[in-house]
Amino acid sequence: MESPGVGMAPEFSANIDKSQDRYPCCIVWTPIPLLTWLFPIIGHMGIATSSGVIRDFAGPYYVSEDSMAFGRPTKYWQLHPSSARGSISGWDTAVTEASEIYKGRMHNLCCDNCHSHVATALNLMQYNNSTNWNMVKLAFLMLIHGKYVSFGGLFKTWLPFLIIIVIFIIIIIFLM
Repeated sequence: MESPGVGMAPEFSANIDKSQDRYPCCIVWTPIPLLTWLFPIIGHMGIATSSGVIRDFAGPYYVSEDSMAFGRPTKYWQLHPSSARGSISGWDTAVTEASEIYKGRMHNLCCDNCHSHVATALNLMQYNNSTNWNMVKLAFLMLIHGKYVSFGGLFKTWLPFLIIIVIFIIIIIFLM
């Protein structure tokens, strides 16, 4: 069992199935090509139902189900549904309601995006008795509490950034 994150009770034991991309009651994350290569903490986020079905705001007026816009999750952060108003049914209702809301919204990279969709779900379920979830808070908490799915997930997230840094350093050295 993973170590508890914010609001996660240690007795929760929903089974994560990485091979089938099933992450019950998790926030999931994957890199966005080019953007994550330059800023490794910025990526694409989704939220899974209690059965592990991932929902993500993938573009204007579109919330995908079980097919994240930028590929399979490379990180996840499992939360505890008992910290949601209404427990598991409250969790699932909030994820569904947030998805329905975002099916009617235009996607905006800076303001109303995949992170906002996840924050809306957490606010609707009043996760951890809070309605102050937002994209910045989620990005920070995912950085702290997120677990990589595998070494490959870590590699996929950080290798392009490291290559760019090495190239930049080599250029600086040769220009001096």
